[in-house]
Amino acid sequence: MDQFRAIYTSRPFGFDDSILSGILMDARRANTRDGITGALICRADIYLQWLEGPAAQVRAAMERIARDDRHLEVKVHLAEPVSGRVFGDRAMRHDPAATWVWSQREVADGAVDRAGAEKITGFFLRLRDGSRGGAPEDG
Repeated sequence: MDQFRAIYTSRPFGFDDSILSGILMDARRANTRDGITGALICRADIYLQWLEGPAAQVRAAMERIARDDRHLEVKVHLAEPVSGRVFGDRAMRHDPAATWVWSQREVADGAVDRAGAEKITGFFLRLRDGSRGGAPEDG
């Protein structure tokens, strides 16, 4: 089966604990059903998500996210075939990104738009490896 990876950022609409819980619950249910794994790095000003799995299912998940009114300004940074998974055992890992991604000021100043796929991929590899620079553990 072809493996595929997509990484996107979006701006949350109406971010709070209940909205985040709903997103995580929906993602974990759909991802388990569709054979997708990944991670969500999030806080009130930004979502960064890594999805990996069968190409058709990852593309369908991206289409659902683009239509989801909880996400604004969805920007795909990477969408490509891959040989294996990075988050192979996690339907959707969650990290609150409190201290180790861009600051809120950097996000407001356009850091997401200037970032290359390599920089954003690096955030997820740090999450996978547990080297997040003092960030809290999984939520």
